[in-house]
Amino acid sequence: MNRMTDPPDNVTGGVDTHADIHVAAAVCSTSHRLLGTAEFPTTPAGYVKLLVWLMSFGLLDAVGIEGTGSYGAGLARFLTAEGVTLVEVDRPDRAARRLHGKSDPVDAEAAARAVLSGRATGTPKTRDGIIEAIRVLQVVCRSAVKDRTAATNQFHAVVVSAPAEIRDELAQIPLKQRLERTRRWRDRAGDDVASRATRQALRELATRIGLLDEQADRMEAELDVLTDQAAPALRDLVGIGVHTAARLLVAAGDNPERIRSEAAFAHLCGVAPIRASSGKINRHRLNRGGDRSANHALWRIVMVRRTCDPRTASYVARRTAEAYVPQVR
Repeated sequence: MNRMTDPPDNVTGGVDTHADIHVAAAVCSTSHRLLGTAEFPTTPAGYVKLLVWLMSFGLLDAVGIEGTGSYGAGLARFLTAEGVTLVEVDRPDRAARRLHGKSDPVDAEAAARAVLSGRATGTPKTRDGIIEAIRVLQVVCRSAVKDRTAATNQFHAVVVSAPAEIRDELAQIPLKQRLERTRRWRDRAGDDVASRATRQALRELATRIGLLDEQADRMEAELDVLTDQAAPALRDLVGIGVHTAARLLVAAGDNPERIRSEAAFAHLCGVAPIRASSGKINRHRLNRGGDRSANHALWRIVMVRRTCDPRTASYVARRTAEAYVPQVR
């Protein structure tokens, strides 16, 4: 631990977060001098010690934290409950790290200086309400769907390469009936070792697919209730289902007031065009940043509404016509 003896009036903190320890840095808000760095365990008692340590230097203006959505989530919740102003800090880019080096105290100091310079201004999500519940259930639901797809592909691959008698038995049956039949399979007398193992593999895959189906259905039912409770007006809109609403709600977080305007939300979702002008060329390009999950949700809404919502179809047709400018020769 390293610190100065004369506390200034105002202090800005920075925290580099990890699984077992958090490294904090205190920087003077007026002179921008580094006042000290210290390590604290990622426990409730450690959070208290970290806050007391920062406040020992003077009046705490704000704390910049890296990884508020992962390793820093617990600390962010604690500091928010204590009324501390938090700022979400992106990790330093590679060019800056090549120039200044890499260490936990250096990253913690960089987080504090990012707040002081105004480079970091984002308010982190509180992650303490119904939206956080939607987020964690969505993680399970999406992984169940992904794993079910993988297991189904494996099932098809095993059927294709199965011995002839097994392949012929399943050839003309729809997938649902294939799964039901193979779940009931048992070892058969006369099967060689390859046929016996193939039947066992298909039975295990079919059982796994069924379990993943049930898990995805349970999670989707929970998400249906929670998204309707959190944003009933959003769910009533055309083209917005359970998963689309969940993606947008998770992007906004439990404290959507942190998003100051419609333009800010557009930037958050990566749908605000970015200027790419040079010389006499004045143009914009697509934004490849932002929350890609929310970006996908907005794309899905547009794709659905352009086919089933007359207003959206009319708007798309008008904008497409305006974008086409015939060349004059």
